[in-house]
Amino acid sequence: MNFVNILEEIEKVDGDVYERLSPRRKAMKNFFSMGSKVAIAALPLALGSMFKKAYGQAVPQNIIDVLQYALTLEHFEYRFYERGSMLAPIPVGADNAAIQIIRDSEGKHVNFLKSVISSVGATPVAEKVVYDFTAGGTFPTVFTDYATFLAVAQVLEDTGVRAYKGRAGELLGQKVFLTAALGIHAVEARHAAKIRSMRRMNGHAPLLKSYITGGNDSGVPAANGNYGGSTPEGNVVQAGITITGINGQTISANTATEAFDEALTAAEVLALVAPFGVS
Repeated sequence: MNFVNILEEIEKVDGDVYERLSPRRKAMKNFFSMGSKVAIAALPLALGSMFKKAYGQAVPQNIIDVLQYALTLEHFEYRFYERGSMLAPIPVGADNAAIQIIRDSEGKHVNFLKSVISSVGATPVAEKVVYDFTAGGTFPTVFTDYATFLAVAQVLEDTGVRAYKGRAGELLGQKVFLTAALGIHAVEARHAAKIRSMRRMNGHAPLLKSYITGGNDSGVPAANGNYGGSTPEGNVVQAGITITGINGQTISANTATEAFDEALTAAEVLALVAPFGVS
């Protein structure tokens, strides 16, 4: 979760948020240049001050609710990787370091959001005491078997990539937002590729590629929904054109599906994380 995503969510409940701040591009340009003017630790306070100024000191509850929901999701992701980083079967070395890097990144997101929420005078939502990381018993060995942990991590990362893709269309015509969102989408894709390469290198999925091929290529049938949706990953039609037969060429379905990430709607993403107790 990051500032761009937060503002996108706020825009849903307050379409005038950017006009309150200042014209959209100017607001975003000012924020992204803030890092060169203030310490990283001060960014949450700067953001809180910006919101207070925009709303006349009293930030509406629906805006705070968006921030609280973002924090709820980040709590879950951090705890998932925190538990995963303590797995005994994780090989010492690159694998262990990679999981710890992802864990620490999620922890920073949690602290950032907590600081922002506090800076606008609200109390950050309490973390849930218990998550169901098995997703209702679907993944009973997620924290006792390294192969299962990586498989679930892959599914979550792939879902994250599709979630970002689902928002890009809303940003057409907004250069600053679109550039930022697609940059984040690319980072998420690299995370997914890293997890996939770890599964391949450890022999858990020796034929797995670093990107989605066809539909559900995770080897986890229970994750079919994460690769489905209103536009499933097995889709070979883009912009009304069937890629497998474009310009009379013979292109395999695998090649066609590898070339594009398919989007997931916000409702689809929320439904997919619900079995883990995230609400």
